[in-house]
Amino acid sequence: MSERVTFVWDDRMAAYNFGPGHPLAPVRVELAVRLARDLGLLDGPNVVEKTADLATDDELMLVHTADYLEAVRRAAENPSTVDLGHGLGTEDDPVFPGMHDAAAHVVGASLVAMRSVWGPDADSEHAINIAGGLHHAMASSASGFCIYNDVAVAIAWALANGAERVAYVDIDVHHGDGVERAFWRDPRVLTISLHETPRTLFPGTGYPQEIGGPGAEGTAVNVALPPGTGDEGWLRAFHAVVPQLIDSFQPQLLVTQHGCDSHFLDPLAHLALTVDGQRSAYRTLHSLAHDHADGRWVAFGGGGYEHVEVVPRAWAHLIGEVVGRRVDPATAVPAGWTEYVLERLGRTGPGHMTDGAEPVVRRWSSGYDPHDDLLDRAVAATRSAVFPLHGLDPDLDL
Repeated sequence: MSERVTFVWDDRMAAYNFGPGHPLAPVRVELAVRLARDLGLLDGPNVVEKTADLATDDELMLVHTADYLEAVRRAAENPSTVDLGHGLGTEDDPVFPGMHDAAAHVVGASLVAMRSVWGPDADSEHAINIAGGLHHAMASSASGFCIYNDVAVAIAWALANGAERVAYVDIDVHHGDGVERAFWRDPRVLTISLHETPRTLFPGTGYPQEIGGPGAEGTAVNVALPPGTGDEGWLRAFHAVVPQLIDSFQPQLLVTQHGCDSHFLDPLAHLALTVDGQRSAYRTLHSLAHDHADGRWVAFGGGGYEHVEVVPRAWAHLIGEVVGRRVDPATAVPAGWTEYVLERLGRTGPGHMTDGAEPVVRRWSSGYDPHDDLLDRAVAATRSAVFPLHGLDPDLDL
C-alpha cells in the first residue's frame, strides 16, 4: 500500500460544464469517482480526501496573463460572448455562466494536490485530482475544452517553491501542447507527450522535432503515434522513450496526465488501447515515481469521451494505483454503480474492470519490426531527436 495519499474532490467540480452535448461532460468524472468509492478504493487509512478553494489571480498568473483572466470574467457575465482572440465562445470552448469560478476551482484543486506532495506543507507521498488535466489552455487563450491550465499552474507553483527538476508525462491521445508551451524555454521541466500524430488529430502539434526552446533543447519530447496504434505498439513506444528519459533527468517530482481518450471506443480520436493497456502504463509511472522522484507523484485526469464504458473504469484503475489498492481486472463492476448508471443515463454499463486484453511489452531492444513500420519509425524519430541531448544513444535500450 502506498504511504499517505491525497485525493482532491468535491461535487462542485461538476460546475466546469460547457453545456448539453459537449464532449467534456462532468458526468464522466462523477461516474469515475463514484465507481472508485463503490470499489472501496478511497476507504484505506492512507487516503486523505481534501477539497479546494478557487485559485487566486496571483496563482493563475503563474501561467496566465492578467488580460486573459479579465477576458474570462467578462465572458462569464455574458454567455453569448464570442472572443476569438482569447479562444472563448468557440465550439470547443463555449462560454458558460460562472466559467471563471469553475475553471479557477479546478486549478485550486490541482494546487491542493501539488502542495500535498511538494512544499512546506507537504503531507503526502502521492496526490490526484481526477478533475484536472486541462492541458491545452495557453497563457492568454482557451483551447481544446480547457479554460485555465491547471497542470501548468501547479508545476509553476512547484518551481516557485524550490523544485529544480520536474518531469511531466502526458498520455492523453492529444498533444499536451499547453503544458509544453508554458515551459518551452525552461530546462527545469521535462515534458513528454505520447499522442496520436498531429497529421490526423487536434491540436496539430507535437512532432518529434519539437524539442524545446533555446536553452532548453531536449526538454520537450513528443512521440507522435500512427492512427490505429493499440496496446502492444503504444506500450512499445512508451517503454522505448519514457523510462530512459526519466532516468536521465532524475526529477524531484513526477507529474502525470492520464487522458484515457486513447481507448478504442473513444469517439474523438483514432488510437486503439484497451483499459488493460492503460492500466499497464499507470503501473509503470507509479514505479518511475518511486525509482526516480522519491515517490513524489501528482496525477491528473484529462480527456476521455466515452463516458460509461471507458472513463470510469480507466480512472478507477488509476485511483487504485495511486492509493495502492490495485483493482484486479477480473473484478465485477459493482451492481450499485451499474444501477445508478442505468437510472442516470439509461445505459447499461460494463460488466467487469477489464476489456479482456493481456498487454505484452515488446521492448525496443527486440529490434526493428517491419510489420509495424509506421510505429517504429515514429519512435525512432523521437529517440533520434532528443536522446543525444540527454547523453543517450538512440540505437540502444536500457
